[in-house]
Amino acid sequence: MWLIWPAWPQVVLVVVAYMLDLVMGDPPWMPHPVVGLGKLISCLEKPARRLARTGWQERVSGVFIAVFVVGIAGFSTWLLLYVAGFVTQQVIRHVPGPVVERTHLSNYLASYPGYALSAFFISTTIALRGLTEAALSVKRALDRGDLARARRELGKIVGRDTARLPVDEIVRGTVETVAENTVDAVISPLFYAFLGGAPLAMTYRAVNTLDSMIGYRNKTYVNLGWASAKLDDLANYIPARVAGVALVAAAWLTGKDAQEAWRIIRRDARKHPSPNGGIPESAVAGALRVRLGGVNYYQGVPSHRGHLGDPDRPLQPSHIDDAIRLLYVASAIALILGVVASCILSYIKS
Repeated sequence: MWLIWPAWPQVVLVVVAYMLDLVMGDPPWMPHPVVGLGKLISCLEKPARRLARTGWQERVSGVFIAVFVVGIAGFSTWLLLYVAGFVTQQVIRHVPGPVVERTHLSNYLASYPGYALSAFFISTTIALRGLTEAALSVKRALDRGDLARARRELGKIVGRDTARLPVDEIVRGTVETVAENTVDAVISPLFYAFLGGAPLAMTYRAVNTLDSMIGYRNKTYVNLGWASAKLDDLANYIPARVAGVALVAAAWLTGKDAQEAWRIIRRDARKHPSPNGGIPESAVAGALRVRLGGVNYYQGVPSHRGHLGDPDRPLQPSHIDDAIRLLYVASAIALILGVVASCILSYIKS
């Protein structure tokens, strides 16, 4: 059903999936594949810990976990789509009528259950609305002057300690999260959905889930999560650079400082510990003319991050709204770029 670059019906499905996430997000009553991926990773981590006795053995176990989870995510998605089409085809072929008509009808309609499932699966890999709602929950608490609530809401979307953060640090954490997740939660899923449909998009989501659960560079996961962290860096390499361009364009379209966004990317992106995370964060810092980065605390242990951007303007809650606006416009730009690239490649192939 999916080639390495999808045909027009599948391109339409990516757009539909994007709109589904925009309208519905992730309703709590709806089963979410990422929850299943998280449980699978947790189940595999326990025996890996018991069996691995040295750092080298932990790395080998980590490679196995990454390969297994990624393989399961991609293959199971492909299999469900195949089964949906096959079952529908068999049912339609038993509808009374001439054989030729049944065959034509079954070939025509059998793909539609697979299309519906594809749109659903792709939409679950995109988290545009969920990211927005999480950031706005912090902003609303700050607007009410409820610092305790704002710290708790921020703690749901970042790994750093938030219990004693002042307002400007709460804003910094929220803006950084929105900026970095422009790649992880939106542009990377769109990139892989355009490239290989729901199976490849779900494969990417498995990579990202692995990184978020065991890809930490601390004493606990430095070996077990090594493969997952490297795989995530590789998977996000191209999308992060697409995001950088899209955010600069978004800054120009929204009246922010696009020239400064581009300058700060070139100057500061390399200061980030991630080869990819520094690009969207630097772009947002430059566009808003604020400074991101600094010292974060993780379980009481300080972690020093390079500063991104210049402190031309003090961080304030309104910058959360600005970051969300950049996120939406950049994601729309990435979607349009995907559609245009698909048109060009389809024309070349034809």
